[in-house]
Amino acid sequence: MEAETLVQVCRGDMVESIHKGHIAIVNAEGELLYSKGDVQKKVYARSSMKPIQAIPLVETGAADYFHFNEADLSLACASHSGEDQHTNRVVSILERAGLQTTDLQCGVHNPRWEDAYKALIRAGKPVTALYNNCSGKHSGMLATAAYMKESIADYYQLHHPVQQRILEVISDVAEIPKSEIEIGIDGCGVPVHGIPLEKVAYCYAKLANPSRMSEKRAAAAKRITQAMMAAPEMVGGTDRFCTDYMRVAAGKAIGKAGAEAVYCIGDLETGIGIAIKIDDGGGRATYPVAVEVLKQLGMLNEEQLEQLKTYHYPQLKNARQEIIGQLKPSFQLDHA
Repeated sequence: MEAETLVQVCRGDMVESIHKGHIAIVNAEGELLYSKGDVQKKVYARSSMKPIQAIPLVETGAADYFHFNEADLSLACASHSGEDQHTNRVVSILERAGLQTTDLQCGVHNPRWEDAYKALIRAGKPVTALYNNCSGKHSGMLATAAYMKESIADYYQLHHPVQQRILEVISDVAEIPKSEIEIGIDGCGVPVHGIPLEKVAYCYAKLANPSRMSEKRAAAAKRITQAMMAAPEMVGGTDRFCTDYMRVAAGKAIGKAGAEAVYCIGDLETGIGIAIKIDDGGGRATYPVAVEVLKQLGMLNEEQLEQLKTYHYPQLKNARQEIIGQLKPSFQLDHA
């Protein structure tokens, strides 16, 4: 099956561009409920897999040993904006594990939160790996390696026990043999795992309802989802969809973005998992699609939809900050 049009980009009254993609919606038993496009398409879910990647942090005992609270664990699942609330917590996690910023192997990029970047410039301070949006995930990986008394310098490489545990967990949760998982390298240097979009949705269904997991893994999954919902500001930050959506969902769902236009949702009330992939990698299309899927499934009421309106129908502005168009979701889910 081919990708289907999911979002229209309108300038004035004319559709100027479109974003095509795929949607898979699965229940906790692994049954496909709704779809759009090709749900068997293998995708790298990128940062959307961070809640799954955090499971070994809990299962090994590292999270308890280093006194991870809910905000710490939420940050381990984050693609954060580099605000003080994020970087200060990364420092705290590293210090508790007997580590330092130079141990982070996620690379360096400017903080996503502009005020944080301006503050660094004013203070004459360098941008470090702390500000990488994946530093929370990496601090969790480092803490696990430190607790397990494993090497620190190469924790990010595929051969390392930290990454092998993650590969095993993804294989188990997605119920797909390791030999069928494509391996790539993420923007932050760690392995990424290519699996069918339907299996990505299944992972989120099992996060939302872990009844098909082992008792130990289910407990870890529940702890992670509860942490994300208790501290959504850690997952994204100010004016970020992940954070705002989980606040609006008010303890009923988790959501996590991934690079190259991936978005995943786990609804705890229904045990439904949702996975979205925009083919052209245009991240601007993921949030309108996510909110529209939730609307069509009846998972958001009118008040919640109004609170997420700016994500549902993002406005396009020109250099004069005049509104000249908008993004509009343009699909209807198909029953499986």
